[in-house]
Amino acid sequence: MSNQNKQSDSPFNPEDHSHRRYNPLSGEWVLVSPHRSKRPWLGQEETPAPLQTISHDPKCYLCSGNTRINGALNPAYGHTFVFTNDFAAVEQQKRVSDGINHALLTHTPVAGTSRVICFSPDHSKTLPQLPKESIEKVIECWQNQLNELSQEWSWVQLFENKGAVMGCSNPHPHGQIWATDTLPTEAIKADTNLKAYYEEHKRNLLLDYAELELELQTRVVEQNEHWLVVVPYWACWPFEILLLPLQPVKHLNQLDRAQTTSLAAIMKSSLTRYDNLFNCSFPYSMGWHGQAFTDESQQHWQLHAHFYPPLLRSASVKKHMVGYEMMAEPQRDITPEQAAERLRSCSTVHYSEQ
Repeated sequence: MSNQNKQSDSPFNPEDHSHRRYNPLSGEWVLVSPHRSKRPWLGQEETPAPLQTISHDPKCYLCSGNTRINGALNPAYGHTFVFTNDFAAVEQQKRVSDGINHALLTHTPVAGTSRVICFSPDHSKTLPQLPKESIEKVIECWQNQLNELSQEWSWVQLFENKGAVMGCSNPHPHGQIWATDTLPTEAIKADTNLKAYYEEHKRNLLLDYAELELELQTRVVEQNEHWLVVVPYWACWPFEILLLPLQPVKHLNQLDRAQTTSLAAIMKSSLTRYDNLFNCSFPYSMGWHGQAFTDESQQHWQLHAHFYPPLLRSASVKKHMVGYEMMAEPQRDITPEQAAERLRSCSTVHYSEQ
């Protein structure tokens, strides 16, 4: 018998032994290798970004009252500030292509808009450092943008890249909105799998998943009356979290006041746990996924947010998606259960205030 077909009589333990986990949202698998977390690290270590200390930087293109790179003057904003990205990824003009049409050389024009959201006028305060009321203002801004952009565009992607290690080009805390007339790849994956589950079970996949996690409690980071924060069973990134409403909600602009207030509270506490994990301004890419704004039924959709942080062992050791991850499938070392336990143990009082 070949080595690959040999089976061991020893029992399987997912906390110690390699295995794969299925992601029902993407339809893809992730390799989990918990034994690898014990190996010594001799690779690259990042320099942790220090906390910002100045509330207004006269050289910052995003600070209140400053001039941006294109010569436009920012208003003296008091809460959030939104403007069309000076280097937008998509153009608003809708075009028709007369280019080559071949099965191996296919393209389609994309129209849309790209916007920047400054979370607050304070240059030094990331989301977990803002008061809860200021985070509510950010959520209300997201809601207003959705109300406006959904009138013209099929998909509205709200996201934030936090930290230079995640490609953020300006340290002023901000997020972005890219709205397009087509559904992007990740949205198509989620839409397809949410719809398939709904058609088979006549139930919502993510509401069922939230109910299951609440019952098990092994991957729950925290919860309140309206929201659940969990390290998903299929997480790829070391301390990835999934933020879910506990009631049926298709997008942020459908939240009532109580849901909005409790979302601000759980975002502040969860992101504070992130910063407290390694006593640093914890980098991540995050984004909201909600219903597409098309004429099709969206009964299968449930609002959720993904947070993908790259840090693995400390503030200076980053998880890179390279090699096997790029050529085969995502891989992680610590299990989601271990990650959730570590996040649960973190304080919800920011380390800079302790």
